[in-house]
Amino acid sequence: MSAYSPFLGLDMLPTAVVLLDESLVVRYANPACESLLDTAAKSLQGTPLLPQVAESDEFGRTLADALANHWDYSAQSVTYLRSGHDPLALLATVAHIDLPDLPLLIELRPIEQQLRIAREERMLDLQTANRELIRNLAHEIKNPLGGLRGSAQLLERELDRPELKEYTQVIIKEADRLQTLVDRLLTPHRTPRVAPLNVHEILERVRSLILAEFSAGIAIRRNYDVSVPDLVGDKEQLIQVVLNVARNAAQALMHGQPPGGTIELRTRIARQVTIVRQRHKLALELQVIDDGPGVADEIRDKIFNPLVSGREGGSGLGLSLAQTFIQYHRGMIECESRPGRTVFTILLPLG
Repeated sequence: MSAYSPFLGLDMLPTAVVLLDESLVVRYANPACESLLDTAAKSLQGTPLLPQVAESDEFGRTLADALANHWDYSAQSVTYLRSGHDPLALLATVAHIDLPDLPLLIELRPIEQQLRIAREERMLDLQTANRELIRNLAHEIKNPLGGLRGSAQLLERELDRPELKEYTQVIIKEADRLQTLVDRLLTPHRTPRVAPLNVHEILERVRSLILAEFSAGIAIRRNYDVSVPDLVGDKEQLIQVVLNVARNAAQALMHGQPPGGTIELRTRIARQVTIVRQRHKLALELQVIDDGPGVADEIRDKIFNPLVSGREGGSGLGLSLAQTFIQYHRGMIECESRPGRTVFTILLPLG
C-alpha cells in the first residue's frame, strides 16, 4: 500500500473504487469497495479484474478502448462474480487517469442503489410540483368557501321552519371542514427544532397512542436494535411521521377481512447508505410493517402525493406530511406492499 500513498485519499470516498494497471490487474481497492463486494482488499489486489466479471469480453473491450484512446466511459452494467456469494449486479464507470502505473480508475455502484436514487429524485420533483399545484388550488378554493358559509348563515336567519335549518347547518359544517383542510394545505410547516433524541422513545410513544386509539384487534410487536445511537432531529415531527404511518397501518388492518392484525416496529443500523445522492457511513433504518391487505395497486405509486387516500373519508395528507418531515431531516421514506405484508421504510442519517 505504501507504493500507492498518493491514492490514500480514496479511502475516504463513499463510492467503491478500484485502480487497475495496464494489464487490467487490480492494484488498489478502497474500503467502500471492500464493503460493496464483501471481499478484503488484500484478496482483490494482484488479481485480474476481467475473470471476475461475467461480461468479460464486452467489458474487456471497454477497458482496452479506455487504455488505447485515453477515454472515459459512462456507467456500464456488469455482473461481479463472487465465490460463495450470489452474483452482484453493478454499474461500472471507467475513467482514464493518465498515470503510467495505474491508468484506469473504475467506480462501482449497485444497480439497485442507482434505481433507488432515480426513484427518490423523481419523488422529490413530483412532490415539489404537487405541493405547488395543491397550494394554488387551495388559494382558489379559500375565497368561495367563505362566501358559501356566509350565504348559508344568512339563509338560516330567514328560514321560518326549524327543520330546514338542519340543511344550512350541513352546509356550514362542511364549509368549516373544507376550510380546515385548506388551512392545513396553505400553512407553512415550522422549521425543525432539532436536539439529540432516542428513536425508541418515539416508537414507544407512538405504540401507546395507537393501542389507545385501536383498543381491540391490533397487536404491536417491538423489534428494536438497542445499539442504535441517538439521532439529531425534531422529536415532535418524527413522532408525527411514525404516528401517521402506523395509524394508516392500523386503519388498513381494521378494514381487512377479518379485521385486525399485527404491526411491527423495527429498528436497525444501516451502513454505507446513499440517501438522495448523499453517502452516509451510518443511518437509522426504521420500519413499520403490517400484515394487512396491502396498498391498492392503483395508488401504490402515488401514496405520498397530497390528497391520495386508500380509504373512504381519508384526507390523503398524512403520508405527504410524513414525507415532508422526513425530507426536513435529510432522510427518505418508501413503501413496499403486497397482500399480507406492507413495509414502510424510513432512513435517517446518524451523525
